[in-house]
Amino acid sequence: MPQLVECIPNFSEARRPEVVDQIAGAITTVQGARLLDRSSDLDHNRTVLTFAGPPAAVEEAAFQAIKTAAGLIDMNHHKGEHPRIGATDVVPFVPLSGTTMEECVAMARRLGKRVGDELQIPVYLYEAAATRPERANLENVRRGQFEGLKAEIETSSERLPDFGPRQLGPAGATVIGARNPLIAFNVYLSTAEVEVAKKIARAIRHSSGGLRYVKALGLLVEGRAQVSINLVNYRESPVARVVELIRREAGRYGVAIHHTELVGLIPQEALVDAAVWYTQLDGFSPEQVLETRLHQMSAGGGPVNPLPPTFLDEVAAATAAPGGGSAAAHAGALGAALVEMVAGLTIGKSKYRDVEPEMRAIRLQAQQLRARLVQAVDDDSAAFEAVMGAYKLPKLTEAEQRAREAAVNLAMLNAARVPLHTAANAVQVMELAAKCVQDANLNAISDAVSGAAMARAALTAASYNVRINLYELPEKATSEKMLRELRDLESRAETIQQRIQTTVQQRAKLA
Repeated sequence: MPQLVECIPNFSEARRPEVVDQIAGAITTVQGARLLDRSSDLDHNRTVLTFAGPPAAVEEAAFQAIKTAAGLIDMNHHKGEHPRIGATDVVPFVPLSGTTMEECVAMARRLGKRVGDELQIPVYLYEAAATRPERANLENVRRGQFEGLKAEIETSSERLPDFGPRQLGPAGATVIGARNPLIAFNVYLSTAEVEVAKKIARAIRHSSGGLRYVKALGLLVEGRAQVSINLVNYRESPVARVVELIRREAGRYGVAIHHTELVGLIPQEALVDAAVWYTQLDGFSPEQVLETRLHQMSAGGGPVNPLPPTFLDEVAAATAAPGGGSAAAHAGALGAALVEMVAGLTIGKSKYRDVEPEMRAIRLQAQQLRARLVQAVDDDSAAFEAVMGAYKLPKLTEAEQRAREAAVNLAMLNAARVPLHTAANAVQVMELAAKCVQDANLNAISDAVSGAAMARAALTAASYNVRINLYELPEKATSEKMLRELRDLESRAETIQQRIQTTVQQRAKLA
């Protein structure tokens, strides 16, 4: 069984997607760490990133993310609905397979010491990694938020950090720990009365007499009352029970549940349990789930190999994202993969011994470009979602209108930057493909040409996304600079394409 650990850091930023991009990029640069989900809430001004992988890779990726966030987020200027004490607010490790809670506790303590020593950020350990019983509860650590901690950390023995200095810099403090899987979700009510949400939160959370494993806050989000929930043990306090208790409490005040919202990922078991509860399938067995049975058959060596939804399924779905920008990045990644393949088919062949060092370098560069383009698939979708989120900001007053317009412009600018980066990476793939067409294994020349064609398609699709997203931006100087960069890329691509065509005619003797 492979060793897998999940990490779900929360960052105090959502309104500047370019900042979130850089933090997510810091995670994906660590080999073995795979970004699974990215969820940003503009009202909370908070982003949750979920990634997983082998313990060492996850621990390193968490450090790089904390380091990046510390350089980009100033807590002295941060505003948001959600409680927070730092740029990287909380970093939990969750054992998935082949690992124990004790190993995750050790990871949390190693990371905490490193963050305190190298980044000079105060670190508090919580949940299973806590060094004090009262710090097992995150709410106790975050009491007073950044502003309150800043006033007390230097004088109060209760606020002495586990690692790092006894003072807060612009990055604030970070809480690091180990815990079981947590479900974070929000319940929106059919009212704008935030007091109703606060009363319901008090009724359902454990700290004020509610359900044992439920933490809850009442907030006002997008003009609607919201009960924000962390479910720390979904087996003991199931999702269905929590939702039904909220529904009944809301009825006391003459309101209803408008809709709910999942933050990040949720274990399949929790959803199955909710479905069983609502449909009253008292004799239900998990093996009655079709996908479960197929997975068992496949794992047992049977002929069935169930296919999960693919990227093509996601693009084909009647949703706005992933769309053209993500498809462009996907095409570019395919092109890079083909270049990797051709270089690999050349390495080790005596006939191509003279170009082997070059092919090794090309293969490594193509691998790096493929990783960037794969990440761009998700980044493009996230950028689009940020644009949609900015359009949803309130606009009742002049101040709100100005803030909304600034947020929209910033989000649109980032939505253009992402495909522009895709275009630049695609041209680099074309350049590598051209070298393979020139010098690599002749038997794979059609694959090298195909790689160049996929990269050219990525450039073409990305360029449309850049131009359309820049069209309505009021900042024309920035738009023109980006358009000039795009035109340069298109010109380089045309030159590379002509060189490839000439080389193919010479090497492959095509008619």
